[in-house]
Amino acid sequence: MPRPMPERPLHVAIGGFGAIGKTVAQQLDRGIDGLTLAAVSARNAARAAAAVANFARPVPVASLAELWKGADILVECAPAAMLRAIAEPALAHGRILMVLSSGALLENLDLVDLARRHGGRILVPTGALLGLDAVVAAAEGEIARVHMITRKPPGGLAGAPYLQQHGIGIDGLDAPKCVFRGTAREAAHGFPANVNVAAALALAGIGPDRTTIEIWADPRISRNIHNIEVEGDAARFSMQIENVPSENPKTGRLTPLSVIASLKKLASPLAIGT
Repeated sequence: MPRPMPERPLHVAIGGFGAIGKTVAQQLDRGIDGLTLAAVSARNAARAAAAVANFARPVPVASLAELWKGADILVECAPAAMLRAIAEPALAHGRILMVLSSGALLENLDLVDLARRHGGRILVPTGALLGLDAVVAAAEGEIARVHMITRKPPGGLAGAPYLQQHGIGIDGLDAPKCVFRGTAREAAHGFPANVNVAAALALAGIGPDRTTIEIWADPRISRNIHNIEVEGDAARFSMQIENVPSENPKTGRLTPLSVIASLKKLASPLAIGT
């Protein structure tokens, strides 16, 4: 039998109040049918409290450990290192957790077992990618290859651990430079704030050790560009998306919109897509 629609609005808590979390919280405060903002959390609680005080319906600023209280759904959009602090109490209490730090999820897949034991659920939205529905569908058959080429302005890759560990400089580039070739697992570890898209693609398809990725620092571009190629027995397809960066150059403007669309899908009697 289909899952019945909730009789009351779904209460949403936002874990992280940066470029993504603030945009999602503001949209929820403006009003979305079937959804209501319950709480937010932030590294700078005072700044977040000042921001939500101007909302039409101010909400509390909660600690990460207590963010799950009063919420049906938690949206994790915090630094990757904070994933477990948000996820563990939420999943242990049977909540739905929407994860943006999908790269960190690859290194914490025991959270899936935690969700299974306590009736929780982990959702990974499409985020800054496209076509994950097609990849998920193709994975029901056989996929031979998934490869992604990511190009970002150098500022969108600044500070990545992989670059620092390998002494790769990207300041002052006057031509594109390939800074990484490897698996999605390796990319997620080396670029935790930059290529969550690679982890999401891997989770949708053939896994992090068979999904391959190239990362380029390109001073000629102003958008984050992702090219994806998939070869399977049901279809061969390629996709390209050019994302406008948000106020945080590591994050595209499309990412919070994807979260909002995913939340609406949970609360709507009509859902489009796989």
